Amino acid sequence: MRWDNLGESPSALFGTDAVSRTIDRPEFRGITFHEVRARSIVNRVPGASRMPFEWTVNPYRGCSHACVYCFARKTHSYLDLDTGQDFDSQIVVKVNAPELLRRELAGRRWRGDHIAMGTNVDCYQRAEGRYRLMPGIIEALRDHANPFSILTKGTLILRDLPLLQQAAEVTDVGISVSVGFLDHELWRTVEPGTPAPDRRLDVVRTLTAHGIPCGVLMAPVIPFLGDAPDQLRATVRAIAEAGAGSVTPLVLHLRPGAREWFMAWLGQHHPHLVRRYTTMYADGAYAPKWYQRRITRQVHELAAEYGIGPARPGEARRIPPPDAAPEPAGSPGDEAHHPAEPTQLTLI
Repeated sequence: MRWDNLGESPSALFGTDAVSRTIDRPEFRGITFHEVRARSIVNRVPGASRMPFEWTVNPYRGCSHACVYCFARKTHSYLDLDTGQDFDSQIVVKVNAPELLRRELAGRRWRGDHIAMGTNVDCYQRAEGRYRLMPGIIEALRDHANPFSILTKGTLILRDLPLLQQAAEVTDVGISVSVGFLDHELWRTVEPGTPAPDRRLDVVRTLTAHGIPCGVLMAPVIPFLGDAPDQLRATVRAIAEAGAGSVTPLVLHLRPGAREWFMAWLGQHHPHLVRRYTTMYADGAYAPKWYQRRITRQVHELAAEYGIGPARPGEARRIPPPDAAPEPAGSPGDEAHHPAEPTQLTLI
């Protein structure tokens, strides 16, 4: 693998002491974990990116969620791994991510900018159940009062609810859960390693009930499979019923690495749609703008009907006092981090 040689360069991402291991447990069967010590953890997003943030933290590379459309698949090719099965099963774990983040946040050059997580691969994928990197990461962000956001499909985020509450009392915390559709048959084939959509909506419900405002990234909206008016209505209605503060639709995009894997999946499961997709995505990774505008308009109209709206940067949300909602069962409390009065939270 390419990181075997990375130690020869001063700009290497990983050291030479990477350890590969498999774990004989049902939830990890077929997955190989490559434990590495990263050289840096706060990454600057390229200026040409369409992302609405500048800094990210990614404790993992590769993702056992195995979403066939995942745009991050291409990044595995940089490690001499394939963008298909290897992306799903060869997971790079940056075991020193929490300590490295704490050190970088304390650096004199760090300005306390917003940090986005879960934007490349999901930081609450199955690997997190074993390696538990996120508690240390959230603690570091909390202790430095550094604003952050998390995007996830993982229900494991509820394990860290007490830490999220503590962080939300001292800085801006934004949580978004990705739910693009409700169709269970589609979910089982296109997102086979993820929790079911209704379980993700339970995450929204629980976070909101415990004072953490939560939005939904309605993504991806999959053309011809999840974009019918009744499907969009059912999804937005369920999002509203879960208590989401916002819903933001995003139409499927197919970048190199993901495109090949998705089209192979489409040919196997929905061969009658291959020609339509070839036409729709003939000009590149994104669906035509007229189609994107149509989906956005439909979702926003439905959201307004059900009493929710698009995410608005800078929108203030009030965090209730600590005793306004009970702790989830089995979650440790830490009274030292709870202020006497509620504070304002900006959902980013």
